[in-house]
Amino acid sequence: MVEMSRDAFEDAVRDALDLIPEELAARMDNVVVLVEDDAPEDDPELLGLYEGVALTERDGWWAAGSLPDRITIYRNPTLAICDTVEDVVDEVAVTVVHEVAHHFGIDDDRLHELGWS
Repeated sequence: MVEMSRDAFEDAVRDALDLIPEELAARMDNVVVLVEDDAPEDDPELLGLYEGVALTERDGWWAAGSLPDRITIYRNPTLAICDTVEDVVDEVAVTVVHEVAHHFGIDDDRLHELGWS
C-alpha cells in the first residue's frame, strides 16, 4: 500500500478534475466531488462512485433546489492497489474521469470500450 497523505490525495483529485476539458467542465451541473477514506462496507474495493441523475436523464421534474449529484473518490482502496505515488495519480485520474463520465450519462460498457474502466 502506498503512503499518501489525505491532502496529497485530494490534490491528485483536484489535478484530475483539471484534466477535464474546459468545455465539458463548464457543462457539469449541480455536482460535488468528495474524497472519503473508505469505500462502502458492501463494496470495500470500490475506487469511486457517482450518485445522482445523469445530465442525459434530467428533464422537467429535475428542478433547481435539488441536492447535488455526488462523485466520491475513495482513498484507501486506491492506495491499496497502487505501488507508487505516480500509480495513485494515474488511478485517481482514471477514476475521476470514469465517474464524471457517468454524470454525463456514459455507462460502464461504453467506458470500457473507451479504455476508462
